[in-house]
Amino acid sequence: MNQQSPGRFSFVFTIFVGIFIASLITANIIAVKFLNLGGLLVPAGIIIFPVSYIVGDVVTEVYGFRVARRIILLGFVCNLLVVIAIVAAQVLPGAIFWDGQTAYERILGYTPRLVIASFVAYLVGEFANSLVLSKMKVATKGRWLWTRTIGSTIVGQGLDSAVFITIAFIGNTPSDVIITAIFTQWVFKSVYEIIATPITYIVIDYVKRREGIDVYDTDLSLNPFAK
Repeated sequence: MNQQSPGRFSFVFTIFVGIFIASLITANIIAVKFLNLGGLLVPAGIIIFPVSYIVGDVVTEVYGFRVARRIILLGFVCNLLVVIAIVAAQVLPGAIFWDGQTAYERILGYTPRLVIASFVAYLVGEFANSLVLSKMKVATKGRWLWTRTIGSTIVGQGLDSAVFITIAFIGNTPSDVIITAIFTQWVFKSVYEIIATPITYIVIDYVKRREGIDVYDTDLSLNPFAK
């Protein structure tokens, strides 16, 4: 297979980009609701957010870290655009018949602290996930795919959960509650990835055969912001 990144992006790749960004933005919007899953309290965003990691695994495994890096940064820009639009709609004066301002602010309102926590956690977690997978692929010479899809997710999701919850709640939430929340989200997201591993295998195998691409980042700078 071709071990170089594609010069032109295919329809399949475009689908992955769309799913990645859609899952990211959706997770941030629905995260305002907390779910009670068997006694565990988790934000509703956990339903869809792990999908971004699965897509990130597929993209990094097939197309390489350079391409995954572009998608991660694109996701950041798109999410920022959505936040700006939501905040602008919130502060601009509503029509005289508009009576949903309180509900709008309750569901879609962003606090600066949560926005910062979300953005920092996203960048740290997603880049860590792709970096670990890319490094492990070279180290294992492309064998044992499950070790890098699960291993990279454990690292990425762990950092994402730790960074977000710490920045968002430290100072006004007991430390034991913060630690429990981090651990709970980390375990839930990691189990999500493990359960999805067979599907990830099938998708990666299909995309590699369809695209004729299987990139190894052997001589590539893994600096998240390198060109």
